[in-house]
Amino acid sequence: MIACDHFHADCPSRLLFDQIADKWSMMVLTTLDDGPLRFNAVKRRLEGVTQKALTQCLRRLERNGLVSRRVIPASPVAVEYEITPLGRTLQPPFRALYAWTMRNLPEVERARATFDAQRAA
Repeated sequence: MIACDHFHADCPSRLLFDQIADKWSMMVLTTLDDGPLRFNAVKRRLEGVTQKALTQCLRRLERNGLVSRRVIPASPVAVEYEITPLGRTLQPPFRALYAWTMRNLPEVERARATFDAQRAA
């Protein structure tokens, strides 16, 4: 394990946190929670993701050992993605974050409205 200041720009933990905490990574891992899916099935479930963004996200997740990629030798060739055991360890914190979001969304929306009204005045 590399010891470093976690807030230093070169710290590996900072890069990993950035890669797992981004919007698409969290959604991809949640989408794959029920089992393996082909690329286009993941894309259909994630409204708004571009093919490029999804490809980059899946590559990062695979590189970090959180998702595995399997080529299906069919015609045409297909690719399937699945959460690895390491990736599954992120599911409880992601579920907790989702629950927090849903529980606190009304309060956050009120704070946003107050902030926006003060800015507009």
